[in-house]
Amino acid sequence: MSSEIKKYKPMQNKVLFLLTLVFTISLSSFAQRGLKIAYIDTEYILENVPEYQEASTQLNSKAEKWKNEIHEKLTAIEQKRKDLSNEKALLTKELINEREEDILFEEQEILDYQQKRFGPNGDLFIQQKQLMQPIQDQIFAAVQDMSEARNYDLVLDKAEVNMLYSNKAYDISEQVLRSITRTAKRNQAQTKAEKKAAKAEEVVPEEINTDLEARQKALEEKRAARESAIEKARQEKLAAREAKVKAAEERRQKILEEREKARQAKLEGRTETEETGEKTSETTAKTETGKTEATKTEEPKTREQLIEENRQRKLAERAARKKELEEKKKKILEERQKAKDSLNNN
Repeated sequence: MSSEIKKYKPMQNKVLFLLTLVFTISLSSFAQRGLKIAYIDTEYILENVPEYQEASTQLNSKAEKWKNEIHEKLTAIEQKRKDLSNEKALLTKELINEREEDILFEEQEILDYQQKRFGPNGDLFIQQKQLMQPIQDQIFAAVQDMSEARNYDLVLDKAEVNMLYSNKAYDISEQVLRSITRTAKRNQAQTKAEKKAAKAEEVVPEEINTDLEARQKALEEKRAARESAIEKARQEKLAAREAKVKAAEERRQKILEEREKARQAKLEGRTETEETGEKTSETTAKTETGKTEATKTEEPKTREQLIEENRQRKLAERAARKKELEEKKKKILEERQKAKDSLNNN
């Protein structure tokens, strides 16, 4: 790479030397017969073209609308982050990760939209270029025709060149502006009288820019290709996001199934314990029955009565536990509602 740079520099120096030599020779030849120079002020011309000003106002309004949209979306994303931060204590890790992924995805979409609108090759840059190109072509055509008609050797642009001093006598901006205005009137003329009046005002002939249509077509093709690439990337991101959401849902479902299995296993263990207790109760009942029969002091109870009493006692204990769980659940829901209401009030 360094050897290629070394080879390139001498060639570049030779080209610059030849260009400088040609320019010096040209100035010398112009000096012998008198160099004829003029200049224009592009900014002054643009400020006085009504079509450009109207289109520029519309473009600025559109850009302001895009800025407001981006600001609103970014504000909504920031609010979602605050809500997630406040609700983290009430959420599972899986739900927190899922919501964070959603927030990051939405934020990336907004950044992509901002790049699409205000990026180096965004809509604002393209539309500014589209807005400037026709006026620049008209200015170029008018300057070229005027230079040929008045034999100018050099026409400078005050907006592009750092001119320390310029004589107003060499300023042809007003003539160029009048030429553009006459061209616009001729293009807008509908009746024969208007066309005749516009033709009578012509001083500088109009040159049709054959490259304008080709440039516009190439610009439209580039824009279409760019939009297609952006849409393709967006679809890929959406597909990836959907895959992540699906995987998260599958993980969540698996966790729920495992929890359900654990709960069922716990219930089965509890049932076995209860059955063991019932057997123990039955044994105790039998013992007590034997004692009762031996002593003959109390009325004997049947086995079915003892089992029913034990079952009723178990049902009462289970109902008490269920009631206690319901109260805990109700209390948790009330605390969550209070926290949510507090967030909404803030």
